[in-house]
Amino acid sequence: MTSLAATTGAAEAPALAQPVNVTTVGFDADDTLWHNERFFALTQERFGELLADHAPRDHLAERLLAAERRNLHRYGYGIKGFVLSMIETAVEVTDERVPARVIRDILEAGHEMLEHPIELLPAAREAVEALSASHHRLILITKGDLMDQERKLAQSGLGEHFDRVEIVSEKAPGTYARIFAEHGDGAERAMMVGNSVKSDIRPALEAGAWAVHVPFELTWALEHAETPEGHPRFRALSDLGGLIPLVADLG
Repeated sequence: MTSLAATTGAAEAPALAQPVNVTTVGFDADDTLWHNERFFALTQERFGELLADHAPRDHLAERLLAAERRNLHRYGYGIKGFVLSMIETAVEVTDERVPARVIRDILEAGHEMLEHPIELLPAAREAVEALSASHHRLILITKGDLMDQERKLAQSGLGEHFDRVEIVSEKAPGTYARIFAEHGDGAERAMMVGNSVKSDIRPALEAGAWAVHVPFELTWALEHAETPEGHPRFRALSDLGGLIPLVADLG
């Protein structure tokens, strides 16, 4: 988990040859609408403290990241997979002698993450409510554990504004093409808004949609990717406060 510097203002992009009309807006959830990654970072700090006698922090972080990468196809994204990867790493670095109290503390840390109240990011509510009021179709497109994502959406108070909620195992170009075709007017008239270049921006652009990058201060190492600067359908904002005028400008 490493820091990602925030982008300020909207990114420059070539003008389009013809007017567009964005009718459908997809939103990522974690670290786009509400805080998420910082709770993983805090729990990883706690994990480092629990195993300080068995491995240096940097080495432990590398082992944990390797376990998370290995386990994505087993557990998918989210807190439960993170907790299982921490337990697996603890077993490895202690040569299978991890104390039961450490396993207990890891599980308790996971429980706390699953029960943490939702904290919306700046301008998230205003952006969602304004786009809903302007009769855009809104779709929440997110990865992660089904029950946890449903919990967070319910606690956010934003659920009523979304016409569709898609909790997917992976975000690929085909995922966006399908969702925007089934629940909108196709990718060409859709926009995806999110903090992850790898999951929210690049695959949405490949599907033919607009993509708006709203960086968060922390980005999971497995979500890093090169920003597609210069793409005619790519935009970047420092926060969601600039989304409404951007959508209005696109027609």
